[in-house]
Amino acid sequence: MSSVTVRVPAKVNVQLSVGPLREDGYHDLVNVFHAVSVFDEVVAKESESITVSVAGDWADQVPVDDGNLAIQAARALAKHAGRTYGAQLVIHKSIPVAGGMAGGSADAAGALVACNELWGLGLPLEDLMEIAADLGSDVPFSLLGGTAVGTGRGERLSDVPTGGQFHWAFAVAREGLSTAKVYAECDRLRETAGVEVPWPQLSEPLLAALRTGDAEALGGQLGNDLQSAALSLRPDLSDTLEAGRRAGALGALVSGSGPTCAFLATDADHALRLADTLSHLPTCRTALAAHGPVPGPRPS
Repeated sequence: MSSVTVRVPAKVNVQLSVGPLREDGYHDLVNVFHAVSVFDEVVAKESESITVSVAGDWADQVPVDDGNLAIQAARALAKHAGRTYGAQLVIHKSIPVAGGMAGGSADAAGALVACNELWGLGLPLEDLMEIAADLGSDVPFSLLGGTAVGTGRGERLSDVPTGGQFHWAFAVAREGLSTAKVYAECDRLRETAGVEVPWPQLSEPLLAALRTGDAEALGGQLGNDLQSAALSLRPDLSDTLEAGRRAGALGALVSGSGPTCAFLATDADHALRLADTLSHLPTCRTALAAHGPVPGPRPS
């Protein structure tokens, strides 16, 4: 096989509850991931070494050196297999970079699936998930797709069956946000407020809304403990959230560490109308309509 192509989806966090800062610098999370139909495409071609190139709307913002998570994923897979392999990775970007939608993690997951197929390793998903967990907290879910609850750093996953499709609009900000800076700001705000940070708890009403496919109920349960920190660093996001609410969104929140803002729509047409409205905001680089859940990456 000379080439393998996979499509890998973005995610939105419909619940992100962040516990106290741990001694290892991480936080315990309750993270309800939801994969949506915004895709990166990862192509793996035969090569003597592992390299990456990037095309698409966000290509100029993606590193092509050792800092690229897809390169790290391919190397980790080769090390796991105990042999020297090569792959020319070509990433076609549609998922925003530094946007809170796990674009880098998606590319890593895509590289794992594509190289596993290209190299004929035949490793099961369970093995790929173990490698993914060492690469980053969001990479295991990017492999899994669908809807799932993540605990620990977010890497321990439990599948959540959903009762139907949900429709979304995403307002992509003109500049990205560093995940590390958002978490640091969250810790700073909590320390300044002097409040005791509770242990994160899963929202049972949110799970029930997902399982029954009740978009209106889900809209009322969306939550993100990092949102205050993202708004502190980027106050203009408040205007974006308010604009989506005025346009009839059932719920609105910052996706993950931001700055992308997610809006739950009543149906596919409403998602398109929301995206059109949001695309005209001065704070918005572009807006996307999507649906979820969608499956994780598979070779084609």
